[in-house]
Amino acid sequence: MQTTSHTSHSPAPATRPVRTRIAPSPTGFPHVGTAYIALFNLAFAKAHGGEFILRIEDTDQARSTEASEQMILDALRWVGLDWAEGPDVGGPHAPYRQSERADIYKEHAQKLLDNDHAFRCFCTPEELDAMRAEQMARGETPRYDGRYADLPRAESDKLAESGKPFVIRMRVPTEGV
Repeated sequence: MQTTSHTSHSPAPATRPVRTRIAPSPTGFPHVGTAYIALFNLAFAKAHGGEFILRIEDTDQARSTEASEQMILDALRWVGLDWAEGPDVGGPHAPYRQSERADIYKEHAQKLLDNDHAFRCFCTPEELDAMRAEQMARGETPRYDGRYADLPRAESDKLAESGKPFVIRMRVPTEGV
C-alpha cells in the first residue's frame, strides 16, 4: 500500500493553546492515580497558558454509574482541582461523556472510510484468536493480517448493511516505517 504525505492546514502546534484532559471511568471509587494524573495535566496546562478538561470515560455501560461519576467530581474538587470544560460545567466541545459522543465519532469514522484512510474489518473474535494463535505457533509476533483491507468498497458496504458486525481499522503502511 502506498501512503502519501498530507499537509495540515491547522496552525502550527506552537501557536495552538495547550489542552490537557483526564478521562476517568465511573465504574467504582475514584483512584489516587486519577487525582495524580489530573494534577499533573492541570499543572502542565496552566504552565503553558492552556486549559484542563474533564471527560468521563463511561463506555463500560454495564459498570458505569452516576454515583461513581459524582464521586469522581467530588474527589477531584476535594483535592482542589478545577476544570475549564467538563460534564458538569459544559464547554464548546461538548458533550463530555464518552457515551454521548457516538455521533461525532461515527461522522469522523465515515470520513476516514470515504477518504480510504480506513476500512471495515469483519473478523469475528474467534477468527482473530485463531489468527494470533497461528502466528504465535510460527514464532511470529501476533498482528492483524489485513485480510479485509482490500475488500472492495461495494462488498464492504453490502456486508455492513446486512448487519454483519465490524470494526473500523486505520490503513497503515506496511513498509518504510
